[in-house]
Amino acid sequence: MPDTPFLFVDVDRLDRNLTAMADWAERHGIRLRPHAKTHKCAEIARRQLEAGAVGLSVATIGEAEIFAELGVDDLFIAYPLWLSENKARRLRALAGRVQLAVGADSVAGVRRLADAIGDTTATVLIEVDSGMHRSGLPAGNVVEVATAARDSGLTVAGVFTFPGHGYGPGSARSDAAAQEAQALGSAAEALRANGFDITVVSGGSTPTVQFADPGVVTELRPGVYPFYDAQQLELGSCGIDDVALAAISTVVSAAGPRIVLDAGSKVLGADRPAWTTGFGRLADHLDARIVSLSEHHAVVEFPPGTAIPTLGDVVRVIPNHVCNAVNLVDDLYAGTAPDGDLETWQVIARGANS
Repeated sequence: MPDTPFLFVDVDRLDRNLTAMADWAERHGIRLRPHAKTHKCAEIARRQLEAGAVGLSVATIGEAEIFAELGVDDLFIAYPLWLSENKARRLRALAGRVQLAVGADSVAGVRRLADAIGDTTATVLIEVDSGMHRSGLPAGNVVEVATAARDSGLTVAGVFTFPGHGYGPGSARSDAAAQEAQALGSAAEALRANGFDITVVSGGSTPTVQFADPGVVTELRPGVYPFYDAQQLELGSCGIDDVALAAISTVVSAAGPRIVLDAGSKVLGADRPAWTTGFGRLADHLDARIVSLSEHHAVVEFPPGTAIPTLGDVVRVIPNHVCNAVNLVDDLYAGTAPDGDLETWQVIARGANS
């Protein structure tokens, strides 16, 4: 077993998760285009494509370049790119190698895109704000941007959104999916009414997938589902037996109902939304809570009367946000048990942030 802390991938659970999502998409007649920013890993990308994904979503040109090198030939950069001269050069080269779609949410942005890729086969998807209030346009404004794209020589293939406000307790998941369907449906209808022959209506996130409207969306882009994480566990979008990634960590200090692990924020990431109950969960001690993180320490408290790991014990920690945890390591260790035979899977797109 590698020295702790390290990230372990349970391959049996991983493959089960990939198959389940692909089967769900196929049953509902929706194309699956997973977001590779979660895993950044060749072995998992190949598994997703073999399971039925039509291509991959990525967040940056750098991620797209890396997966194109692997032979992935259908990529969507799901981000409103603002191109520097160097990014324009890189994007043009990429568009000459793969079937490429890129995001946009402004007239100035699409005009800048047109200068870079106007005479390639790359297409544009207009981003719609479905309630997260990050990037994206109100549905009523998409025609203006799509028209500017078309007038600049670009092909508008459709619309997309990210229902990230589905990351919340209660009815947030279903509410966000309903708002996704309303925003995407309205935007798609407006574009079609103005002569755009759109083929892609793209949405989805891991917590909202099961509530997606197949009468509206043609494509979904969940990212976290290969692994799941402590956020998904608390949201109810997975069960404990679905969680396929854990930080394997050693107890380095113990006193009373409190222990300290060697997996801190530099392994787990520091995300803690207000609605979560801690900085992650212990897979085999779900009643415990990670109450604080330092760079190399995780402080865990246990309720009275529960069994508490002792010095030197090795435990499995489920990160709150698996995307951040994966981006903090060079390699994942994959197998059926953390102390068994393990393969080393390189996180090839780590740091590809531009």
